[in-house]
Amino acid sequence: MCGIVGYVGRRSCAEVLIDALSKLEYRGYDSAGIAVFEQGQIRMRKSKGRLADLSEQMKHTGIPQGNAGIGHTRWATHGEPSDLNSHPHRGGRYVTLVHNGIIENFRELKQRLTEAGRSFVSDTDTEVAAQLLDQNYAGDPLAAIAKTMEQIRGSFALGILFSDFPDTVYAVRRESPLIVGAGEGESFIASDVPAILKYTKNYYLLEHDEIAVLDRNGIRFFDMQSNPLEKQLMTADWDMDAAEKQGYEHFMLKEIHEQPEAIRRTVLPRVANGLPDLSECGITKENIRDFRNIYIVACGTAMHAGMVGKNVIEKLAGVPVIVDIASEFRYRSPLIGAGDLIIIISQSGETADSLAAMRLAKQLGAKTLAVVNAKGSSIAREADMLIYTHAGPEIAVASTKAYMVQIAVMYLFAFELALSRGTITEETCRRLTAQLLEMPAVITEILARKDALKEIAGSLLKAESLLYIGRGLDYALSMEGSLKLKEISYIHSEAYAAGELKHGTISLIYPGMPVIAVDTQKALHEKTVSNIKEVKARGAVTILVCGDSYQPEADIADHCFRLPETADDQLMPMPAVVPLQLIAYYTAVLRGNDVDKPRNLAKSVTVE
Repeated sequence: MCGIVGYVGRRSCAEVLIDALSKLEYRGYDSAGIAVFEQGQIRMRKSKGRLADLSEQMKHTGIPQGNAGIGHTRWATHGEPSDLNSHPHRGGRYVTLVHNGIIENFRELKQRLTEAGRSFVSDTDTEVAAQLLDQNYAGDPLAAIAKTMEQIRGSFALGILFSDFPDTVYAVRRESPLIVGAGEGESFIASDVPAILKYTKNYYLLEHDEIAVLDRNGIRFFDMQSNPLEKQLMTADWDMDAAEKQGYEHFMLKEIHEQPEAIRRTVLPRVANGLPDLSECGITKENIRDFRNIYIVACGTAMHAGMVGKNVIEKLAGVPVIVDIASEFRYRSPLIGAGDLIIIISQSGETADSLAAMRLAKQLGAKTLAVVNAKGSSIAREADMLIYTHAGPEIAVASTKAYMVQIAVMYLFAFELALSRGTITEETCRRLTAQLLEMPAVITEILARKDALKEIAGSLLKAESLLYIGRGLDYALSMEGSLKLKEISYIHSEAYAAGELKHGTISLIYPGMPVIAVDTQKALHEKTVSNIKEVKARGAVTILVCGDSYQPEADIADHCFRLPETADDQLMPMPAVVPLQLIAYYTAVLRGNDVDKPRNLAKSVTVE
């Protein structure tokens, strides 16, 4: 959610902090700030709004001059977006800090601190952490941090300055992600790898309740007892080009165009002799074929990828699959245990609700499989089995290529599972795998026709509300298409199983209301067409996404986008989601919205 950065080195700290924070804008934020050691004093600048607002403010108030400091972009959880609630926060005489996550017991801590005579200027839980750390400080930063960590409950990461330890940055984390970058004569802290790629690809993963100390002498790590730790240095396999727009107007459009290559990177290494091979992921035919039930647990777009996975796994492998919203999973006493498999899908690998769901599943005796994009993430490290999606950095808040490769992984897993259980033949598995390998070319063909989708997007500009409808896999696609549109265009939309319209929802149809119908499943075609006619008869403007073998009648569709068809309808969700992504993208562009950074949203959701 929030973005944290820190720097110690030779460069202008303020410039590095602002630049690094700009690489984390995809996380979503409403205010920004920095604190820099300037001639032994901590100088702070912060502002509601974008980084541009902070930079403009510093033109008048001055840019702090120094070589060490911390920075932050805030996504509000406690207190409205404002200058006062922006980070960094001071905790009294000694402590200045930035914070990502939630301090769950901040109310009781705030009351205790207030009774002890401390006063607060913000509404944030962050200032409570700063005041508590300052109260616990008696000259030893490590001891004060350890004592504070004992008193705080929640999921959080902190970047800290102590006024009497100039040009030194301290960092600690519990649950929320934080990395420590190692450059030539300089070091960094950051919430995510893209923040530091311009300066170094080398970094350490800070584990739970570990403390990092960055100063002129380099980087040191300690546990809660102040014992030094040895850490493994890792190297990012991303480059700066992957985190830049490269001529595209928006990251989202760039990432939609990157989907064919993302599929290749994800699928090709997992195919051997024409068959899926997930052995490098800890998956073999022997250790997956006997699961009684499969649960797919995820949030948002990742959950929609799970809906596609459910359909394909049940049809091919004959194993019951339940798709659960991660934020609900723990609170319904799930009936899982030994013999069950829990698949956790998460782009960041740090999604708080998904991580908590996985830990519960492990406690109950189930096996866990993680499908993530971020190497070394919490979910990746703790799962029993792991499939990386190799999408590369996804900067736009609205997920596109991460969703696409999550679907690709669901297909690979379904094919391998079905083959291991003997519910499909090797010949069928080879045929399906070959079709999956053809997807990059099919999607490239669709992208070449993207201009046709601008006209469709133009028809949505004045809509107050619209519906997406489909059946089977097309319903799963409709859910994702609807989410994409509402995320970035701010038009209200809902997805419905087309057959459910008559059970209440059709009362919402009014003349001129747009309805986007997805119709790619031949076995359900006639049923879907009947549902389209029902809304058309009530005055809806219908937009049809269908296979190119169907020539819709004039009374079916006002707009139609036809897709190259796959030999097996089960793979149609991959090409069919592309026009839905582009319709959402062009609608948002035409409405003048900030496509890559939609309001109120964050990329990496690390709070519950």
